Amino acid sequence: MEPNIFTTYMHSKTVFKGDKDILRPSYIPEQLPHREEYIHDMASIMVTALSGNRPSNVLIFGKTGTGKTAVVRYLEREVERLKKENADSKFQNDFEEFNVHRVKYVYINCEVVDTHYGVMKNIGNKFMSQWSEQIPFTGWPMEKVYESLKERIDEEPRVVVIILDELDKLVSKSGDSVLYHLSKINSELKQSKVSLIGISNNLKFTEFLDPRVRSRLGEEKLIFPPYNADQLQDILAERVNKAFDSDDVMNDDVIALCAALAAQEHGDARRALDLLRVATEIAEREHCRSVNTNHVYKAKNKIEQDCVREAVITLPTHSKLVMYAILLSRTDGHEKLTTGEVYAAYKEVCLVSGMDPLTQRRITDIISELDMLGLVNARVKSFGRRGRTKEIQPSVPEMETIRTIEEDESIEPVKSLRTFQDSRQMKLM
Repeated sequence: MEPNIFTTYMHSKTVFKGDKDILRPSYIPEQLPHREEYIHDMASIMVTALSGNRPSNVLIFGKTGTGKTAVVRYLEREVERLKKENADSKFQNDFEEFNVHRVKYVYINCEVVDTHYGVMKNIGNKFMSQWSEQIPFTGWPMEKVYESLKERIDEEPRVVVIILDELDKLVSKSGDSVLYHLSKINSELKQSKVSLIGISNNLKFTEFLDPRVRSRLGEEKLIFPPYNADQLQDILAERVNKAFDSDDVMNDDVIALCAALAAQEHGDARRALDLLRVATEIAEREHCRSVNTNHVYKAKNKIEQDCVREAVITLPTHSKLVMYAILLSRTDGHEKLTTGEVYAAYKEVCLVSGMDPLTQRRITDIISELDMLGLVNARVKSFGRRGRTKEIQPSVPEMETIRTIEEDESIEPVKSLRTFQDSRQMKLM
């Protein structure tokens, strides 16, 4: 009988003490190093909820991996701890003036739930009992969804804190109508109160909001700065102490390298943790009892490849077509492309794929979005009186990205462009 494919890996010793999730960004530790100031700022705002009053709405800004979500979820966990202590008779006198059990947190990730209907449905169903009617996935008019949500929230006196993470993604896709409804809901509630916490990577997204929504939503603002290399080292060192059996598994050079690489990329703590975790997993697969700097560099290459692939797979169809046109033009000998050249190539791709092309203005916006994602490099070049244009070139591995785009079945016919190009029977430009 042949051995099972997993046998070798099942019996290999792990360097982890227990839960690998300690090295994941989603893990919320007991302490958040270098974010104590922001925890106290948020606590001073949200403490009014514990006495039954509505806290100010808060907007939190900062780049990815600066601890925004971690701080908010940390405070949510602290409220749950207070509820348990409140139920303990030993602490009853400490809570006479507070209604801790009346505070409810609702967390929505707007990168996952990015429509008006979806956000309202998810919030409303948090207050539905198992015997009451759930808001369906789709089918109800928005007025009915809103009324149902409002009735459920207002069933008893309480303070509801709604956390909208990645708020800019919701606004860019679905507008600010959901924020309008949620920011004015307090004027229609009789018993309950609602407070909003918005978390965003984009400082400028509020410019696109209705002035009424902007004034209601942005009562308090906090901006989280990126971590520096020393701070990232402290964060990693604390996780390492909890995650590994001994100090021999991870030396200071590995932690310092992970911190330095992440600090170069906007001080992203998620990036540092991912580097450390993937480096450890690579070391385990190689049956090493300790992690070294070579494992970190291997992890860096693996994460970068996975990030590019994920970014490309999740692109809308026309963005994929623009990216495909840029990449094919590049392989055809064009080092740098102007916006007009990209548009001409894009129209050719649309013709082959059977799709109607968008306007050149919209394609210019898509190129800017691809530039923001780091998939292309688009620099504005001035020609004096003759105006300005963008010089565009890809900033990702070309053939791997082309193959990733070709995995999309909805644009299957575009493969023929590369087939013809490779055989020199046809050129895109």
